[in-house]
Amino acid sequence: MVSHLFYYQLALLALVWFFVMLHVAWPTRGVTSTPAPAQPIKPRRKGVNEPKPFDGLTKRPPCALCERDTVHPKPPCPVPPEPMPPTNRRPREIDTSQHFCPHAGCDYRGWRGLGNLRANGHPSGGPWRQFHCTSCKGYFLETHGTIFHGKQAAVELMVRVLAGLAEGLGIRATARVFEVDPNTVLHWLVEAAEQLRAFCASFLCDVHVRQLQLDELYAMLREVKSGEISEDEAIKRLERSPYWVWTAMDPESKLLVVIDVGPRTLAMAQCVVHQVFQHLAPDGVPLFLTDGLKDYGTAFLSHCGQWMQPARRRDKGPLPKPRWMPVPQLLYAQVVQSYRRRRIVGVKYQVVFGTMERVAQILAACGWKINTAFVERLNLDIRQRVAAVGRRVNTLCKGEDGLRHQLTVYHAYDNFCLPHVSLRQPLLVPEPTHGRGSAKVWRPCTPAMAAGLTDHVWSLKEVLLYRVPPWPQPQTV
Repeated sequence: MVSHLFYYQLALLALVWFFVMLHVAWPTRGVTSTPAPAQPIKPRRKGVNEPKPFDGLTKRPPCALCERDTVHPKPPCPVPPEPMPPTNRRPREIDTSQHFCPHAGCDYRGWRGLGNLRANGHPSGGPWRQFHCTSCKGYFLETHGTIFHGKQAAVELMVRVLAGLAEGLGIRATARVFEVDPNTVLHWLVEAAEQLRAFCASFLCDVHVRQLQLDELYAMLREVKSGEISEDEAIKRLERSPYWVWTAMDPESKLLVVIDVGPRTLAMAQCVVHQVFQHLAPDGVPLFLTDGLKDYGTAFLSHCGQWMQPARRRDKGPLPKPRWMPVPQLLYAQVVQSYRRRRIVGVKYQVVFGTMERVAQILAACGWKINTAFVERLNLDIRQRVAAVGRRVNTLCKGEDGLRHQLTVYHAYDNFCLPHVSLRQPLLVPEPTHGRGSAKVWRPCTPAMAAGLTDHVWSLKEVLLYRVPPWPQPQTV
């Protein structure tokens, strides 16, 4: 047992230690502490975040499609034959100027409006008219080269099925609504996509635009929906996912110039920009507006660049190496958005190629500033009208080919068949409508009409019945 004397000694030692520490910590009288001299505040450097002027590249950025076109150039277009001389027969009332002979051995194969076709009746009482080529003496139906050729299904049913797909219905939902087998719907979609891809390529050529907005949109993977991978892993896979939808549109006419599917890489950016310049007129370089993806700048340099010799910096020594610089007509600006916890916390506008004055001059004609709002709005339309890229739906895409087919149908439907309210034009004289309704004061307008590619609103049936010629046709006055 411990005695009480031990506790008294322990308390005395604690008391002595307390007074010693108090004497050491207590400030001494008469001693004034001199404060440390204040450090001068260094002014912040201005212009640190401003973009540096582009010095050029020592090598031209490669483009796989440009190299392929150089190695394997397209064969020249054949020379059209002389038009058929008119005959003394009574002229036919059926217009055959939009059709061409499909037979391989005919000299007039693939050429329209040369007077070699004559319209006959309907063989065996069928719904389609027969044409006769006076050059090769061959016969063919007016549906040759379209998805209706050789089909037993009703034309109106096929058109409504494809219209349902273009309006955002899934393949199985469309099959249930129109009581068609899902495999049949898929088969019609594949055939229609092949035809509509050629249809858009034949019309979207020599397009004149003043500005273009480009963006990329990701499509959710089917594995995320089924729970096979976690959400964090899905976000990591988005950058290398092959399911990115790339778009390029004219914000003034709302014309969708290019829509494609591929990974979010430099090679895909080169492919999209290559397609853009194939559709544009050769003498025009528009203003490009994109997000902060750096691959766009390299892609624009590949197609709008030239070698330039920089000036000497010293009187002696070798000449500096030539630099690959953008052409003076190239204007490119970016809208860089900063995110924090999936929310936009800042927006930065910067001009990559060109000057801010020239960019503002082009946008001032429309009363706009640097923005990508129109292509961002287009992303919402794509998610609503393409079932494969919708959010929180059970029609998520499974492969690149299926997604590409649906996007091709949407491409033609949006440009030629779907009037936009913002593009409508007032009529000089109101047109009366049937019944007791009010007079019609607006003329509907599609993006293709606003861009000057066509003069009327196309129906989906009219688009699907259009026969695309195998090569460009001569312009008729």
